[in-house]
Amino acid sequence: MVFWQLTIDANDPALLARFWAAALGYQPVPPSEPQTTWNAHYRNRLGERDAFGDRLFDPEGLRPPLWFQQVPETRAGKNRLHLDLYPTGRDDTLTLDRRVEVVEARVAELVALGATVERRAGGHDPENPYYWVVMHDPEGNEFCVS
Repeated sequence: MVFWQLTIDANDPALLARFWAAALGYQPVPPSEPQTTWNAHYRNRLGERDAFGDRLFDPEGLRPPLWFQQVPETRAGKNRLHLDLYPTGRDDTLTLDRRVEVVEARVAELVALGATVERRAGGHDPENPYYWVVMHDPEGNEFCVS
């Protein structure tokens, strides 16, 4: 088994950690369960602090942690890797109108958290109801909501 975390370069790690915690439902404290070597490692690194300012963890301990690594340079060019958020649960039984409604509600929440919208896209075929929005987090990193 391989353990991994997603590391994201950041000029303001705390800002991105707050944004992505709200966007993903993650928390700045490693979970106590499951009792894995890595969760114990992070709890030891936390020490006397209440929470990390630059790391996030899935509260269920199932998904990889995120680390927002302080870097001096700003983002340049297009992301080579980005996150896709699925508020629809990838439920292909949703009509296109309902999928658009669910995605747009999540987009509005993310904009309120500091994200910006780049563009909206999707098919108009009811047999293939895909719709997505390309967005940017507060430091300009691209992600999609569909």
